[in-house]
Amino acid sequence: MDKRLLIPVLIGIAVVAVVVIFILTGTSGAHLQLEWKLVKPRVGALDENSTAVVTDFRIANVSDVRFVVGDVTATLTQANGDSVDGQVIARADVPQVLAFNRFLGNQYNPVLTIRDQIRPREMFDRMVAVRFEVPLAEAQKSRKMTLTLHEVDGLESSTDVVLK
Repeated sequence: MDKRLLIPVLIGIAVVAVVVIFILTGTSGAHLQLEWKLVKPRVGALDENSTAVVTDFRIANVSDVRFVVGDVTATLTQANGDSVDGQVIARADVPQVLAFNRFLGNQYNPVLTIRDQIRPREMFDRMVAVRFEVPLAEAQKSRKMTLTLHEVDGLESSTDVVLK
């Protein structure tokens, strides 16, 4: 290759690299991302055929985009690999569930509800209580519970909660 052509080509490559780096760093906060930190879940039998799982967690919105909770779902993955969908206990019912089932402990954080907002770069603590139609013995043998937050615009963020 000719030396006179080599210098403009190298300058062009350097300019393109700078533009690409600028674009990637400039949009890094535009992608919604939540970081979870879980506290040990509390598991107990509500009756012979159902189990409650109560977990407290801290969520950090590390993006520049607001996250508005549209729905909360929980799925229990049993030891045999089967999945069981849970029923999230409503905020109004959580104090009664905890009062009548003292083994689940106290309420330390507000209950996560639909329309809760996690503002950009905000961190907050919440709790979720879930009922599974599975006996306690089977729930304790389960591999994990997957907790998923669905954003009103369709995005999702989930984490696995180990029940042991």
